[in-house]
Amino acid sequence: MNIRQGILFFFSGLGVFNGLLLSAYFLVFKKVRTFTGFLLGVLLLCLSIRVGKSVFLIFKPGLAKIYLQIGLSTCFFIGPTLFYLIKSIRERIVEIPKYWKLNFALHLAIIVPIGVLFTYEQHPDLWGQLIRFIYLQWFLYTLAAGVKMKEVFTKLFNKEEMLNLSEQFQLLLFTGNTIIFLSYLFSLLNIQQGFYITGPLSFTFILYISILFLLKKEKMEINVFAVQDKYLNKKIGDKQAATLVQKLEQILQDQELYKDPNLKLNDLSKKINIPGHQLSQLLNDNLGKSFSTYINEYRINEACRMIIEQPNLTLEAIGYEVGFNAKSTFYTTFKKLRHTTPMLYKENAGKSVNS
Repeated sequence: MNIRQGILFFFSGLGVFNGLLLSAYFLVFKKVRTFTGFLLGVLLLCLSIRVGKSVFLIFKPGLAKIYLQIGLSTCFFIGPTLFYLIKSIRERIVEIPKYWKLNFALHLAIIVPIGVLFTYEQHPDLWGQLIRFIYLQWFLYTLAAGVKMKEVFTKLFNKEEMLNLSEQFQLLLFTGNTIIFLSYLFSLLNIQQGFYITGPLSFTFILYISILFLLKKEKMEINVFAVQDKYLNKKIGDKQAATLVQKLEQILQDQELYKDPNLKLNDLSKKINIPGHQLSQLLNDNLGKSFSTYINEYRINEACRMIIEQPNLTLEAIGYEVGFNAKSTFYTTFKKLRHTTPMLYKENAGKSVNS
C-alpha cells in the first residue's frame, strides 16, 4: 500500500469508524430515545457496514466472501430506512406503524434465507444478479424519498423562502445517500474507473457535515428529534389553540411582522412564547396552513388594502412594502390566494370606486 492508498484508506476507514460510533449513540446510548433517532441510527449502521466492506475490498482484494455478502445484504435495508426516516420527519410520526414493521420483516424474510441457503462463496453468480435487484430497490426507495421531499426542493429554489434546520438535514440525508448510491451504481455498470472509492470518501465527508448539524443539539432536538415525542405531538386543544391564534393575530396586526421579508417561524414563535415546533403544529393541525401560507395571507390582504386606498403606488412597490422579496413571487402568491392578478384586481377595484 503506497502513501496515496494509505491516505485514502485512512479517511475512508475513519468515516466508517465514526459512522459506527454515531449509530451506536442513537441506537443504544442516547438518553432520550426517539423514533427518528432510531431510524437515523439504523441508516448510519447500514451505510457504515456497506461502506466498510468497500473500504476493505479496495485495499484488500482477497477479503473473505462472507464479508462481501454481509455488505450487500445490509445494502438491502438502506433504501427503506432512508425513505421511512424522511417520512417520519416530514409527517411527525410518533411510533413505527404496523405496515412498516411488516415491510422490514419481509426484507429480512427475503435476504436471510437467501444468505443462508445460497452463500456468496458458493453462488457468486447468483449474488452477481441479486446485487442488481438490490440496487434497483435502493433506487426506487431513494426516488420515493425524493418525491416525499418535493416541498423541500420547491423551497430550495424559491428565493422567498428559506429552508429550516429540519429541511436542511433532510436535504443532507437525501443528497448524501444519492451520491453514495450513484458512486456504487456507476462502479457496478463500469461507467468509469474510480467511482468505487467515491462512495467511502463521500460517506466520510457527509458524515462530518452531519455531525456539525448534530452539534446544534438544542435546535436539532426541537426541529428534528423532538417531533417524535408523543406528548409534544399531541394535538393542541381547541381552547388553547383559540387563545394562541388570537394572540398570534394580535401581534401580527399590531406589529405588522409579516412585512419583514426575512420573518422566520422561530422569530414568530418567540413573540408568543411557544417553541417553533408547537407553532408549526398549531398552524398545520388547527388552522390547516403552512407557515408561509399563513404569513402570505396577511401580506396579500394588506396588498389588497393598499391597492384600493393608495392607487398611485405601483404594484411592484406594494409587493415590496408588504413583505415580498421579488415582484414575481408577489404576483404568483397573489394569483394563488386571490385567483386573479394584482393588475386585474386593481382595475376591478377602480371600476367599483368610479361606479
